[in-house]
Amino acid sequence: MKVLKDILYKVAIESVKGSTDVAISKIEFDSRKVEANDVFVAIRGSLSDGHNYIGKAIQLGAKAIICDTLPENTENEITYIQVKDTNAALAFMSANYFEDPSAKLKLVGVTGTNGKTTIASLLFQLFQKAGFKVGLLSTVKIVVDQTEYPATHTTPDSLTINHYLNEMVEAGVTHCFMEVSSHGIHQKRTEALHFVGGIFTNLSHDHLDYHPTFAEYRDVKKSFFDSLPKSAFVLTNIDDKNGSVMLQNTVAKKLTYALKSYADYRAQILESQLSGLLLKINDNEVWVKLIGTFNAYNVLAIYGTAVELGIDSLEALRLLSDLESVSGRFQYIVSDGGITAVVDYAHTPDALENVLKTITDIRTKNEQLITVVGCGGNRDKTKRPIMAKIASDLSDKAVLTSDNPRNEDPEVILDEMEQGVEPQNYKKLLRITDRKQAIKTACQLAQPKDIILIAGKGHETYQEINGVRHHFDDMETIKEILEQLKK
Repeated sequence: MKVLKDILYKVAIESVKGSTDVAISKIEFDSRKVEANDVFVAIRGSLSDGHNYIGKAIQLGAKAIICDTLPENTENEITYIQVKDTNAALAFMSANYFEDPSAKLKLVGVTGTNGKTTIASLLFQLFQKAGFKVGLLSTVKIVVDQTEYPATHTTPDSLTINHYLNEMVEAGVTHCFMEVSSHGIHQKRTEALHFVGGIFTNLSHDHLDYHPTFAEYRDVKKSFFDSLPKSAFVLTNIDDKNGSVMLQNTVAKKLTYALKSYADYRAQILESQLSGLLLKINDNEVWVKLIGTFNAYNVLAIYGTAVELGIDSLEALRLLSDLESVSGRFQYIVSDGGITAVVDYAHTPDALENVLKTITDIRTKNEQLITVVGCGGNRDKTKRPIMAKIASDLSDKAVLTSDNPRNEDPEVILDEMEQGVEPQNYKKLLRITDRKQAIKTACQLAQPKDIILIAGKGHETYQEINGVRHHFDDMETIKEILEQLKK
């Protein structure tokens, strides 16, 4: 049990009705999970408003209510705390409840449009190989030393973050690497965390279903770096046009990485093959098992972070050469018939273009490049025609299909994608709504030595249709189809 007043430290309180000297079992922001003696935090979400469930929370046993607007009718035996922002309140209360776990380890946040999962996951891998106990908070999974948990959001809610950070502290973890999304920053999920470093990857077209303008999307990302303390470092991709923007108002130590510009951490690509990259990083050569220019940037960010966190530069290079690629990020197989199939999470225009250009740079041009791509429902609609244009421009054949249609009609999504296809590329285009059939058709069209790219879902093992998740794994599906076609 905790005392309410102790977990309100740093919360911007506007008014109090009742006593703060009450014992609290736990914090909840989902009224359905409230039990006796809990404190309920009323969060205003995009789909529902927690303030509408205050009465239900009290019925289930809540002892205290945190809200930004007091209910018209209050109950005498209940404590009501009116705060400026319930999202921020939840962040500070969660940190206080778990006794500030982020201050007890080295927490590094990775933000940007593309590359977050790869950088966070490979930093986790590198520091494990270096002998540290490490934690990971990523889109793919949450890891506490050797124990894995499923992930549901890029940046989990404040309670979940602090719960796992506390588990890490108890397990003796010294370093944690965390993906930081624009949603997470905007909703104050990272507000009360102590970061020793922040990494900026790049900024391109994404999440404009959530952020009204690209400028707001950029500024939300920037606010993460603005909030870092002097004791932290910022490592930014200075080749990205927004890389310098992230440094403008931060008081943290400013560091840069680049392939094209002068930077603290600089690399040159000496060789690029399907088996990996030969890089020259700050005058030292290293072979890595990652593929493509976009991964050269990721490697630089990983290397720079490792050095800033105290790993010897030559040891960091040795560890880089041993890293394995992340699930669903340019994962490829070669069938017995000589067809190469690549599965990649590329679900933004920039990411799709990067992957297609990487394949183009590696291929001999004597083979076909067939791309299977879709766009998610209930998400940024403006990127749909752009994604289809990129796929049809840079591929020999493009198959438009479903991604996660969610609550939208998949045919409407494909209609909107198709609007971006140039007339001269119509002959390259196929439209197959069923994702498995689309992948099967791509395999049937492919000849030995051809390359198939299946983009958009990567590591995901489900397809969400009308609010229901059905099992679907791109890599599993293409392996199964290629095996069947062999017979």
